[in-house]
Amino acid sequence: MSTTRILALFNQSGGVGKTSLTMNLGYHLARRKKNRVLLVDMDPQASLTTFMGLDPDSLNKTVYEAIVGEEDLPIYPELIHNMALVPANINLSAAELELVSALMREMRLKNALAPILDNYDYVLIDCPPSLGILSVVSLVAATHVLVPIQCQFKSFQGTDLLLKTVAALKKGANRQLAIAGFIPTMYDSRTAQESRTSKAIFEQLSPLATVFDPIPKTIAFADASEARLPIALSSPKNPAVEVLKKTASKLEKLK
Repeated sequence: MSTTRILALFNQSGGVGKTSLTMNLGYHLARRKKNRVLLVDMDPQASLTTFMGLDPDSLNKTVYEAIVGEEDLPIYPELIHNMALVPANINLSAAELELVSALMREMRLKNALAPILDNYDYVLIDCPPSLGILSVVSLVAATHVLVPIQCQFKSFQGTDLLLKTVAALKKGANRQLAIAGFIPTMYDSRTAQESRTSKAIFEQLSPLATVFDPIPKTIAFADASEARLPIALSSPKNPAVEVLKKTASKLEKLK
């Protein structure tokens, strides 16, 4: 059995920093102990692909061909910031409809990853912000789910539905799925509402899994995304860098 840890970064709410976390945690994991890291873009918006410096519209092969056509997983031929990438583009949006009647559709990503798992220590999957087929396919392929939660009341309230989805998958399609933890994001300690939400996240979710240190709110993430760089390269002295390093270190201890 492979020892590769497959982390699906998942939240059905958009705008929680999921794609930035996928890229930046992948970068720090790749920097530690020469870990071999693969990123998989499962979001039709292809933000991860763009953040990694590729033009989604110019790609001939993406994860779509592997998921729908059951072709070999198209891993971009060159490492980007020491990470391998399976890109996406808008074609993936058609997969939701095309997989509706497909046999064993939930297994498509898991089956595509199986032949190459031994080449990597970590696979990080950037899930779409929905509870549709693409998210289910990603969670079935994962060994762990890592949940970014924006430090806003509305985002925190949506966690119940997310946990019910994970619990349902653990009863059926992926009995081994574990929760790697919860990462509060976009945290501004100067606001009372976000401080209360951060405290509630810790108090209510820490009995279920690790609640990592909150990722501070900073424009540096947007600047890094625009520059197609991890924040550690674009703003190495930003406080968020140390938080990301610490989070990556804890993720290495996952069982």
